[in-house]
Amino acid sequence: MNKHELELINQYTRRPFTEDEVYTFSVTLCDNEIDRDFERFSDNALEKLSSLFKGVTGITDHDPKAKNQTARIYDCITEKPQGQYTSDNKPYMRLKAFAYIPKAKCSDDIITQIESGIKKEVSVGCSVAKKTCSVCGSNIGLCSHSKGHYYDGRLCFAVLEEPTDAYEWSFVAVPAQKAAGVTKNYKTGVDNMDIEKRIFSGGEQTFTADEMMILAEKLRSLNERAADGDAYRTRLVTDINKMAAIAVPALKKDTLSFITSNMSAVQLEDLCHALTEKAAAVMPVKPQLSAVRNTVKANNNDYKNI
Repeated sequence: MNKHELELINQYTRRPFTEDEVYTFSVTLCDNEIDRDFERFSDNALEKLSSLFKGVTGITDHDPKAKNQTARIYDCITEKPQGQYTSDNKPYMRLKAFAYIPKAKCSDDIITQIESGIKKEVSVGCSVAKKTCSVCGSNIGLCSHSKGHYYDGRLCFAVLEEPTDAYEWSFVAVPAQKAAGVTKNYKTGVDNMDIEKRIFSGGEQTFTADEMMILAEKLRSLNERAADGDAYRTRLVTDINKMAAIAVPALKKDTLSFITSNMSAVQLEDLCHALTEKAAAVMPVKPQLSAVRNTVKANNNDYKNI
């Protein structure tokens, strides 16, 4: 702790405290990522909150009782870690606070819990004057869009703007904002293999904003490929039905539908090819298809890993 930090702390004490008398730590209060409630703070809101949160007390579980007070913020800033982005590819920005706890017998437990990582996640209590719909830009309570739903591929969430008050921050078990909590140094770079191992290891996992961006992009890519695959299967099944009506007219449509529903894209291609050859032998003119056999190739490797 430097002299300036101690001066900031002593703004809130009744007598000057020495460095040995206080325990300090940093905490990410909130950020501009879309949270579990489908809300996000705007960058301007975070800048305003950096002033409003100075001197604000930290409590537990948003229970506003004096006995639940654990710490106080002595400084608060905004940060934009280089190379980090939100899940919708905005430059990531967080509100970082610096808090202190007096070293005393009554505070030993909370300090130990912070140091051991038990007390880590936090949530903020504040008021904002404006909640804007991410889809149409109107007041989220007055427009026709609902948070958490997609409209023409766009996720609807509320943008929290124009903060008017910051009245507390709390240690909680499950914060609305996934990255909010007591911080250490952020790792630079993201190991994609490490993300995959954690996903398939089982149990609850926590991801950084950078890792969430990678997962969101991978999911978007997989969804696009899945849609292409569905469209390709639909065209194959349509051609199979046409050729089957010519080549094996006795085959019932329901039976054919059951068969094709359990086949892979490669198997559908083989069946389509075989029925086309059979239909060509029956008809004097070779039947016309959707010309999909050699234009799209299924790539199953895209569906193996996340």
